[in-house]
Amino acid sequence: MAFGWPFPKLRAVIRIELDEPTLSRTRIAISPLLETVCSLWLVARDPAGLPWPFADWVRQARAIPLPAPAQLYLHLPRRMPDFVAPIPLTSAPAIDEQLELLRRTPPEVIDAQLATHHRDGRLPEHLRPFRDDPETALDRLADGLATWWDAALAPRWPAMRAALDEEVLLRARALAADGPDALLSRLHERIIWERPVLTLIKRLDAGFTVSGSRVLLVPLIFSRGGMLCSTDDPGTQMVTYQSRGAAVLADSPAPAPDDRLALLIGRGRATVLRALTTPSTTTALAAVLGLAMSTVSEHLAHLQAAGVVHRRRAGRRVLYGLEPAGLALVNLLGEDSARAEFVS
Repeated sequence: MAFGWPFPKLRAVIRIELDEPTLSRTRIAISPLLETVCSLWLVARDPAGLPWPFADWVRQARAIPLPAPAQLYLHLPRRMPDFVAPIPLTSAPAIDEQLELLRRTPPEVIDAQLATHHRDGRLPEHLRPFRDDPETALDRLADGLATWWDAALAPRWPAMRAALDEEVLLRARALAADGPDALLSRLHERIIWERPVLTLIKRLDAGFTVSGSRVLLVPLIFSRGGMLCSTDDPGTQMVTYQSRGAAVLADSPAPAPDDRLALLIGRGRATVLRALTTPSTTTALAAVLGLAMSTVSEHLAHLQAAGVVHRRRAGRRVLYGLEPAGLALVNLLGEDSARAEFVS
């Protein structure tokens, strides 16, 4: 099952116990289809209750007609069958590939998942077409998602894809260098890793054990619109999380922070310094912070000259990270809560 829909005040949790073989097969992938689904949840929310940069995007997206088939996601329960939000099968699928996979969902898979999620036999009206005429229902759903994608997401996808590629690169490097424990413990403030349990802080209580499977982590720019935990696939335990780079959704600059670090070294350099709590390339920083590459490069040069940032080569890329003095500055002068939500 897939658990979606975040809420502003979260108290319950989902606990996933992972055995060692599952943990050792941790992988990372992007998913334009899951971005599309989460964007639908996001656009249904009041932009007044959303932080920058999500509010900017929602205000614009609300001017786009929402295709009727895609409105299915606004009526689904938080525990929904995986076939309406399928996991990516490769590390970087295109939206057309994922929509075709959705269209070709075998009827027996749909029947099995509906039976699992609705054991009492009371199938909600909006899911009955998938039982009665799955081919037509899947085609209509895929067409509706494609229409929404073309209008609302495709114009921003090149920038989103660049930010997601950098996110995957940095997480994959952390996985290779430090192992899955280090990777899982640094994913997001609402994801807690205490071996062997992965805890997702959500407005839902659930717990289950996963063995002989694999963990698939999917970073989403639109995760503010939904954190998914998918378990219908016996071979894959998927968890989505908020990716760095949500600044690509904004058409206006971030609100100026009122903090001591910015007063000391300037707003731009303070923003870059905070973002480097996770080592990053210049390209990744530009995508994450919504700044020009030249601006980021200038800030990095000054911060490196001041001895608070280091520069190290990793293959073809150059990664920047915090020196002890830089980390001390960030810790002592506090973190910018307006940024931490999608930078950390």
